[in-house]
Amino acid sequence: MGITPDEILDFSVSSNPFPPPAGVRKILSTIAIERYPDSEATELSQCLAAKLGVAPGNILAGSGAVELIRLISLAYFSPGDSVLILEPTFGEYKVACHIAGAEVVSQWGGEEEHFAPRMEETLDLIRQLRPRAVFICNPNNPTGHYLTRQDIEMVVDACGDGLLILDEVYITFVDGNWSSMDMVSQDNVVIVRSMTKDYTLAGLRLGYAVAHERIIDALRRVCPPWNVNVAAQKAGVAAMEDVDYLESCQREITTAKRFLMDELDRIGFTLVPSSANYFLVKVTNAEDFRSALLRHGILVRDCTSFGLPQYIRLAARTMPECQKLIATIQAMKNKGEVGIILERGVKNG
Repeated sequence: MGITPDEILDFSVSSNPFPPPAGVRKILSTIAIERYPDSEATELSQCLAAKLGVAPGNILAGSGAVELIRLISLAYFSPGDSVLILEPTFGEYKVACHIAGAEVVSQWGGEEEHFAPRMEETLDLIRQLRPRAVFICNPNNPTGHYLTRQDIEMVVDACGDGLLILDEVYITFVDGNWSSMDMVSQDNVVIVRSMTKDYTLAGLRLGYAVAHERIIDALRRVCPPWNVNVAAQKAGVAAMEDVDYLESCQREITTAKRFLMDELDRIGFTLVPSSANYFLVKVTNAEDFRSALLRHGILVRDCTSFGLPQYIRLAARTMPECQKLIATIQAMKNKGEVGIILERGVKNG
């Protein structure tokens, strides 16, 4: 299309839209890249442990959440194992299962219930299937649905000897979220989080797993040495030193998300309620809608790969950027540039 990457206004990624904490760029200029990084990510793990109220032995740093998800599959899954995945959700769970030779069992939430899992059916399925593991993304990607502590505790109990992988990559963006950190005392729960999303460190790749020491030890046995580079380790430590950063960003993100949802509802779109910083918008043909906006230099997430070809996902960005998105969509509708797509997507179309 003749558009350079720098010209794209990207609503397709669900990371924090604000620049990283100021201390991150400062620390990057001091890094000794000629030396190998600490293979244990000791300083980073200690800082995370202090922040989360757990022991350093309960933490394993990873090169993003995806690496940790694959390490879990390598450590715990064998060919023929069954793994339950609540759909629609992040596609890398299924990829990790296939790499390990595990068999995936999918349970889909219904559109009429905003794709939320039917918990009684989920619990019954776990008890019948006795899967090696259950993947739950909380809040879920791409729907933004957030399960209660009671829901997760019931899943843990139903799993028995099976493993619950609780993906909390977007937990920071949920207002009134509950803490799962006390669950690490159990030996069948592993929590996956990402500093990439929280602190805008996508280019450095940084995530971590929190679990019982026995689980962390099992993951270390399949973890490659030096898996987290020195820049990511130092940036993670520097980011956590800015104690007000996340709260400040979240306030602005919440305001921007509310603006987007109100304006899209006014225009006539059907929206899926979300507890996260992103939400689903029904447009009937996601591929066409994405292409139409891209011609104006705006990128949104086509959710066809999630099994939702009628939906796009939008993540809140800064208020001026959100205002530009709404103005562009409104202008395109007024000019008839995407009339068919919009008419199909509106509530009373």
